[in-house]
Amino acid sequence: MDSGKVVWGPHPEHGFVIGTIIDINQSSITVKPRNNKIKAITASYNQVFPAEPDEKKEVDDNCALMYLNEATLLHNLDLRYHKDKIYTYVANILLAVNPYKDIKGLYTPERIKQYKGKSLGVLPPHCYAIADKAYRDLKVLKLSQAIIVSGESGAGKTENTKFALKYIADNFGSGDDIDQRIVQANPLLEAFGNAKTMRNNNSSRFGKFIEIHFSKNKLVGGFISHYLLEKSRIVSQGAKERNYHIFYRLCCGAPDALKAKLKLKSPENFRYLQNGTTQYFLHKSSAKDVGQNRLSAYHKKKGALDDPMLDDYKDFSRIVDAMKQMGISEKDAEDLFQIVAGVLHLGNINFEEADGTSGGCKVSDDTKDAVEITSKLLGLDADALTEAMTNRIMKSAGEENSIKVPLNKVQSSNAREALAKAIYSNLFDHVVSRVNECFPFKSSTGYIGILDIAGFEYFEVNSFEQFCINYCNEKLQQFFNRRVLHEEQELYEKEGLGVHEVIYTDNQDCIDLIEAPRVGILDILDEESKLPRPDDKHFTSQIHQKHKNHFRITIPRKSQLTTHRNLRDDEGFLIRHFAGAVCYQTAKFVEKNNDALHYSLEKLVSGSSDKLVRRLFENTGVASTKGKLSFISVGNKFKTQLGSLLDKLEDTGSSFIRCIKPNFMMQEQSFLGGQILSQLQCSGMVSVLNLMQGGFPSRTAFAEVYETYRAIMPERLRRLDPRLFCKALFKALGLNETDFKFGMTKVFFRPGKFAEFDELMRSDPENMKILIKRVQKWLARARWRKVQWCALSVIKCTNKIKWRLAQYTIIQKHIRGYQTRRKHIPRIKAYALASKLAGQLGKMQQIVGALKDNKKDMFVKVDKHCKQVRQHLVDIKAKIMSEQAMQKTYQSLVRSEESLLKDLMSKKMAEEEAAKARKIQEAMERARQQRIEEERKKKEAEALKEKKRKEEEEERKRKAVLEAKRKKEEEEERKREEENKKIQAQIEAQISAERKEEDRKNTILEQERRDRELAMRLAQDEGQAQVVEDTTSVMEQQKRGLTATKGGSVGGGDDKKNLSRYKFAELRDAINTSTDIQFIESCREEFHRRLKVYHLWKAKNKASNHNAGAAQRAPKSVVDHHDSSFNATTVAMASKQVAAKTAGATQQEQRYFRIPFIRPCDRSLAPEFQKRGWWYAHFDGKYIARQMELHPGKKPLLLVAGKDDMQLCELSLQDTGLAHKKGAEILPRQFEEAWNANNGATYMADAIKAGVARTTYATQMMKSQMR
Repeated sequence: MDSGKVVWGPHPEHGFVIGTIIDINQSSITVKPRNNKIKAITASYNQVFPAEPDEKKEVDDNCALMYLNEATLLHNLDLRYHKDKIYTYVANILLAVNPYKDIKGLYTPERIKQYKGKSLGVLPPHCYAIADKAYRDLKVLKLSQAIIVSGESGAGKTENTKFALKYIADNFGSGDDIDQRIVQANPLLEAFGNAKTMRNNNSSRFGKFIEIHFSKNKLVGGFISHYLLEKSRIVSQGAKERNYHIFYRLCCGAPDALKAKLKLKSPENFRYLQNGTTQYFLHKSSAKDVGQNRLSAYHKKKGALDDPMLDDYKDFSRIVDAMKQMGISEKDAEDLFQIVAGVLHLGNINFEEADGTSGGCKVSDDTKDAVEITSKLLGLDADALTEAMTNRIMKSAGEENSIKVPLNKVQSSNAREALAKAIYSNLFDHVVSRVNECFPFKSSTGYIGILDIAGFEYFEVNSFEQFCINYCNEKLQQFFNRRVLHEEQELYEKEGLGVHEVIYTDNQDCIDLIEAPRVGILDILDEESKLPRPDDKHFTSQIHQKHKNHFRITIPRKSQLTTHRNLRDDEGFLIRHFAGAVCYQTAKFVEKNNDALHYSLEKLVSGSSDKLVRRLFENTGVASTKGKLSFISVGNKFKTQLGSLLDKLEDTGSSFIRCIKPNFMMQEQSFLGGQILSQLQCSGMVSVLNLMQGGFPSRTAFAEVYETYRAIMPERLRRLDPRLFCKALFKALGLNETDFKFGMTKVFFRPGKFAEFDELMRSDPENMKILIKRVQKWLARARWRKVQWCALSVIKCTNKIKWRLAQYTIIQKHIRGYQTRRKHIPRIKAYALASKLAGQLGKMQQIVGALKDNKKDMFVKVDKHCKQVRQHLVDIKAKIMSEQAMQKTYQSLVRSEESLLKDLMSKKMAEEEAAKARKIQEAMERARQQRIEEERKKKEAEALKEKKRKEEEEERKRKAVLEAKRKKEEEEERKREEENKKIQAQIEAQISAERKEEDRKNTILEQERRDRELAMRLAQDEGQAQVVEDTTSVMEQQKRGLTATKGGSVGGGDDKKNLSRYKFAELRDAINTSTDIQFIESCREEFHRRLKVYHLWKAKNKASNHNAGAAQRAPKSVVDHHDSSFNATTVAMASKQVAAKTAGATQQEQRYFRIPFIRPCDRSLAPEFQKRGWWYAHFDGKYIARQMELHPGKKPLLLVAGKDDMQLCELSLQDTGLAHKKGAEILPRQFEEAWNANNGATYMADAIKAGVARTTYATQMMKSQMR
């Protein structure tokens, strides 16, 4: 295994825990956590991630980490959170973790000024930086901007919205009070639209889009659009929740005179407040100022609620001050408070059954005072109010007379609550309208919009409000995916940046389920509302009937919570949202979808004597007097508003602030990794990380850079193309080329790198002039270097031509010499031999001259011999003679000479001549021996040459055999490919279907995981809900069974053959120790299969700043062949009969290969600077036994199977394609020579002695040599 490889393993509570890999399988990795209290974790490959070398390293931008994955993101957030660094970037997206406390110095005026004009990355992450970026983009791009603040309830969206709003108003305001009015609008809207929920003490129960308009780069006004106020909260709340803040603040902080006028008491005295908690939010300093008569008994018993940002007593004063600053008079403010109090008293009206036989009900005697107070506060007649709530006026079609229909107790209660909700809802609309009137503007050149809308919600009881909120979040998540992932990738492709594609889950099917025409849930709800007797259960049954096979919707019994499983099918439905499954109970869905009042109630409030109440209902209109409730669809109204909002967002530039909720207890310094990880995954941040591995989040057009400097450019620089000018500017500045990339029309920057360039872009004019001079200087140098290079190239080319001419002359000389020598070599040899004979003539004449007898005859013979020798020399020179003829003449002359010498020696017997003759004879004998020796050496040289020729011929034959074998295999491969193509047509559709089915199953499994995580969190939040026992889904069981089958059984039910149960180390031991040949081969297959999957995991999770090929275990050509043929190989393997043909052919065969390669770090260099090396591989059967890399200028890299499994190339011989690569296969002798020359034998011997080398052909040969 990778010794000490530190990774993050999944953990349900902590998200991830750090540990080391102890085993790998075909589909999973086993990690041993460092924390000994946690058991070993076995997880799939896509759930395990490599860890940073420095575990304590925390960075401002997560993209600056070596490994970009969800585990390092979570760990970085954890480290920063505990240092009170709650903001973190992921490229240009800001993550904000709610600290649940006030961090000193984080939002001071000094900090606001500090971020003005600073690019992202210059200063630590902050919502101020996002706001400043939005303003600068508005100013530079002339395009309106939107800041989308998203996250779960309690994640801090509202607070971040306020801080961003304040930053913009303080830094870019016009100096008028309009700047402060925009800031002060938030406290007022929060008072009327925010409330305490289970998960958030200051939860926005409505959505708002705040537009801050600019003209000439100065703030001139604003406009607030609001969406879907939660009206059900007005009349009922959860046990630990509260109604809207304004009710409590009015009861707690109103002056005594106002309190008496509005007949206010403690919260426990009002029906609409007593259902939830009746405690106030109070700080210690405020508690003493609140009278005891304002406190509920529960508050006195339990004490005040604690939140550093909320104080009901002081917040009332802040509301009054905010109203004054916004131009709302004291009288208007009192009118608003009067209606709020009227709603509270309206809730205290009770009903009881009437005594008469006509049925109906009446106001109970003990609440008639409430009727009087309510009527007075709302400007209504008490009797008319009682009449409208206990009776309904009906009128038949075509009839003028009306009929009074009594209402029973329940119906009257419903009428009361409908009236309360209508009054408060219209009052909230009025408050927003008054706020918009406080910062009017005539015209604007653009705006910055800040969207703060309720986050994804899931409770034990989820109703129509949660359904609409989650529908909105589905749409916003789709917008995020499209804007950040889809459009970004389209731009990369258009600009030719070559960034890898990122796959993300599209939630369009869930959106269609809700909003599709006719079959969408909203349209089904509207159709139900139009029926004579609409019914929630019938509506629910219609949904299940029309979407019975839809993956996203199912019956409540499929919920992970036991409380939901008790619901009947017609009482709710479960939708699988992008963040998890939510079960909606459809009781009152129809009622809540209708935003209209009964005629009698609407007529009553429209005729109120109170001017403000009358104004609240003046635009509603009394449409009908028939008594039937007119229908105004809340769902489709919200759908229309949401469509309008998204159209605005599509037309703006976007910045995102993703708010994260660190724990469900709302406690500081508590970081629940599992809960946070779920939020990160659901918000799409994991997909963003994948994109940023090769992405460029910041960019600017060439033309914009050019225009920035154009005014101060010299005339000759203005003639430059914008792209060329940018290139010159970047070169002059010395920017690192890995930090940016040129597209077709824009220059793109890596995460965090745009800030450096942007600082230069916004420099003062003097500094810009200096930059222009540097550009001119660089251009002059570049042109001079180009001139030098051209001149040197011409000189080099000239010298090369001259050198080549000289070399051609030398080549011609040598060729002519070779041809001449080849033609005349027999004559030269014959001439040399004849010359030696001629050299002996003088000695023979001396001998003749020394003779006393027969001197004359001997002179004649010798002279004749001399003439023959000289004639032979002349013939050799003058004539073209055959080698045989020259040899025959030479032999004849030799015999003649020997005969003459014999005669001479026989005649010279004199004593005085004997010694001299003997010496001459000895000399002649030596000459003869020398000739014999030369002949012998010549024969030996010829024999050696012949032997060498035979060896070369033999080697050529062996190579020819290898080449023939390669061609044969290539031909077989071609035939197999043709065969594969024939069967591919039949199985391609099947494989495609299987892949789609696998993707669908994976999506379902992922959705089930999210559903369970959401259910676990809900159970923790609620404290009472119970999660269904964790039973593995049938789909996952099937998947695991399939994996076990693939990984394993080669011999039926025998445990020995079930290789999926073997650990990685056990497989290696089995290969080394087993004597079962078939079992060993099966183990090798499984061993390399696991290695291949493991190396794919490592390649997928490579470091972001790591060279792609630095850890490559084979040359790029080999890996590319495997990647390009992967699909075809998969298809081919699907056909067993085709694969079986070559399965046993290469089982025990030893084959050797050598191919050139370029070092990964040199691939980006020019060809002349690339250093080339050699890659050697010895295949023992299908897999590599020995591997060697000879790097230029580096120590040889030697690898042996067993010892170096993690570094060896894991591909099989067929996968590498080496057998079909011409010239790649070499002889065993050539491999062994290179291996031994680089101390390979010593390296392998050491591995054998250490017992870490796997048994292969090479190790067996080495062991025999060692013995």
